[in-house]
Amino acid sequence: MLCSKFEFVVPKMPKVIILDGGMSRELMRVNAPFRQPEWSALALMEAPQLVEQVHAEFAAAGAQVLTTNSYALVPFHIGEERFFQHGEKLAAEAGRLARKAADSTGQAIIAGSLPPLFGSYEPDKFQASLAPTYIDILVRGLAPYVDVWLGETLSLIAEAEVVVTATKNSNKPVWIAFTLDESDESPPSLRSGELVKDAARWALHSGVKALLFNCCRPEVIDAAVCVAKAVVGESVRIGAYANSFEPKPKMHQANEVVSGLREDLSPVQYGEYANRWIESGASIVGGCCGIGCEHIRLLAAACKNQPADVEKLLR
Repeated sequence: MLCSKFEFVVPKMPKVIILDGGMSRELMRVNAPFRQPEWSALALMEAPQLVEQVHAEFAAAGAQVLTTNSYALVPFHIGEERFFQHGEKLAAEAGRLARKAADSTGQAIIAGSLPPLFGSYEPDKFQASLAPTYIDILVRGLAPYVDVWLGETLSLIAEAEVVVTATKNSNKPVWIAFTLDESDESPPSLRSGELVKDAARWALHSGVKALLFNCCRPEVIDAAVCVAKAVVGESVRIGAYANSFEPKPKMHQANEVVSGLREDLSPVQYGEYANRWIESGASIVGGCCGIGCEHIRLLAAACKNQPADVEKLLR
């Protein structure tokens, strides 16, 4: 089918769930306060109305899932003292704002973002002894507002296990999104070096409802989708949402600067990548850092005759 505004065709595939895009760059677009190290958490503290505005704009663009602005609510970004004093309250505010925007549109569910607790792309910094304490604060704050848990941009399987354990008593579905090694080496792997096929085997037996790949360049996602789909079949949904960051050196640390964005990922170009993921078996697509409302508008429009009923995921 053709979208009237864009030259992008979505094949006849299983019904697709449309996620929202990246919160941080949309906050910058609407002139929300934004700096390091707080990142997107700063707007939550100083301009919550703009966080709600971005959620509402993603919903208006056709996103069926709004992700809470809780990604930067970790000591890595806001400092340990502020995290322990105000982390639960800030997480609750993130959940409340997403829920308010969803209720105003009547068409979206809320995914509670549970981020890497010790910094993005930093698998070597993971501390198993501290992780439960950190994540429980976020879960308590978000729980009243979310429909599904989304552990995202996770670099190793152990991070995902923490998410599953922390949310097991909530009776809400869990989705896990791993970020991928961005080299062109084969077979596809997580940033920890663990193979995607092993992550998919873990997902198959962990009880998660969806396995996604996010916050990496779109070129490396299709191979991961193919491998994961071969392992999980129809038992676990597969999804993908890439970023549009410019290429970085291998040793680059995430969030050390405000990264530049690629100029070759227009909504149409990004949609072509999403098309490949769908053809390979993905049934959840959206965007991460730098993928904005126009990208999501295209994906939603192209999939308008085959949207998934996300409410069924919650039954």
